[in-house]
Amino acid sequence: MFYALLESLTDLRDFIEAGGDVLWLIAILTTLMWALILERIFYYRVGGLSGEIRTIRDEWRRCKGYSAWGTKQMREMLFSRGDAAIREHLPMIAALIALCPLMGLLGTVTGMIEVFNVMAVTGGGDAKSMAGGVSKATIPTLAGMVAALSGIFGSIYINRMANQHCERLKDYLLTEQA
Repeated sequence: MFYALLESLTDLRDFIEAGGDVLWLIAILTTLMWALILERIFYYRVGGLSGEIRTIRDEWRRCKGYSAWGTKQMREMLFSRGDAAIREHLPMIAALIALCPLMGLLGTVTGMIEVFNVMAVTGGGDAKSMAGGVSKATIPTLAGMVAALSGIFGSIYINRMANQHCERLKDYLLTEQA
């Protein structure tokens, strides 16, 4: 067990060395992205969303004496507050998903600069020296795309959950009488 973990860490270190320093940035972005995705899933399923919805329902039940215009304004305000709570962090997740392939392209550029540097120093005839730069050009691109694709799947899931919760809240506020 310990040997397998040590071997995995060694493989990870070798992968990051082959891909360059940009892989650290992609790893940080991916970790942050998945932390936000998992936070949203926890919030929808176990965390504070039910408490937020309960608070909105209680406030909605208390506005019985309002005029028709006041009731409509209160409904819109409550729905807007609930929608903001439900969709919190979703724009940040989308931005992180978009940044992952861009960081992969940054790794491609830095790897190609290394290849051109080797070509300038050696005169372009040393393929072994250029191979390190080529791997530093392709591995970050791969890592950025894999990170973005995994984030897209997570984002689709949490966006679907957010839309379902918003529809339920809207239905409740429209069908319940104030």
